[in-house]
Amino acid sequence: MSLDALDTPCLLLDRARMERNLARLRARLDGAGVRLRPHLKTAKCVEVARRMMDAPSGPATVSTLHEAEAFAAAGVTDLLYAVGIAPQKLGRVAALLRRGIRLTVLVDELEQARAVAAASADVPIPTLIEIDTDDHRSGVRPDDPRLLRIGEALHAGGAELCGVLTHAGGSYDCRGEAALAAIAERERAGAVHAAGRLRAAGLPAPVVSVGSTPTAYFARDWSGVTEVRAGVYVFFDLVMAGLGVCSVGDVAIGVLATVIGHQRDKRQIVVDAGWMALSADRGTARQPVDQGHGLVCDVHGVPYPDLVVARANQEHGLLEVRAGSNAPLPELPVGARVRILPNHACATAAQHPGYVVVEDGQVVTRWPRLAPGW
Repeated sequence: MSLDALDTPCLLLDRARMERNLARLRARLDGAGVRLRPHLKTAKCVEVARRMMDAPSGPATVSTLHEAEAFAAAGVTDLLYAVGIAPQKLGRVAALLRRGIRLTVLVDELEQARAVAAASADVPIPTLIEIDTDDHRSGVRPDDPRLLRIGEALHAGGAELCGVLTHAGGSYDCRGEAALAAIAERERAGAVHAAGRLRAAGLPAPVVSVGSTPTAYFARDWSGVTEVRAGVYVFFDLVMAGLGVCSVGDVAIGVLATVIGHQRDKRQIVVDAGWMALSADRGTARQPVDQGHGLVCDVHGVPYPDLVVARANQEHGLLEVRAGSNAPLPELPVGARVRILPNHACATAAQHPGYVVVEDGQVVTRWPRLAPGW
């Protein structure tokens, strides 16, 4: 099938770009001797997940229990639920463990630890303690006295204390290779230090899990780290390109849209993809180059000079040449097709039921995404 035969808007996945992205991170981590535990939340697709993981059984990372249950049903048996656990969800965790799925949960509060320990009466729940190494979101600081109290509550209470986890989400706000390398080292050193404190107190900490796509590429030292988590690297996006982690030519997904009109006095082209298809994420607005709601390319993924989705309504996207640019507005008649690269791959992919997989400009297959939910 040709791209012209597709209904729009729809989500394209360039298989060659994806495979190149997968090989790039795999080569980097294999060379460092560090295990990859890929985050499946970006793709939420069994076919993509199997290409990301070491084996059909994992290991892998998820962001919702719904993802854990769906991937478990697909044969993934080693999963990390990398969001702080709510006590009300522990019944679903225990149900997966009783089925033989190793699902590790995350805590950073004493109350959580006690709840996990109480729920471990029948089957010990594998648990990591989240460490805050960059003031980005959740976790206890590496030197926080609560770290040992949380570890003791888990270990003495019957849970399986596995170690520590941190996520350098602050890397998304860094600029330049030196800053990204520095936050990667801060991530590593903080997690290793926290694990060392647990071990010095006689508590188990075999796992030291770190990860974000930027730090996975800019870290210079993996000493003490047992695994790296990353997710958006499989597709990349404009935020990653803006950070210098990848190039625009590496972005593997894009929304295929059709020109449905023009506002010639405003130098605008109207397409049938608004924020329902693109997502409302404006992550590049904080970067030196603002890509609007997405960068506009021809159907093969080659960008038009400085053409962006300047505005997005629910089902309308308005294409304009970037402010300050002298690039011409391309001649795109009604019915012409464009491919729009996303600011945030996870958010844009979440707007669609599946991927239209393309290679050499032709549709080769379709891969469904997992049903949404938590």
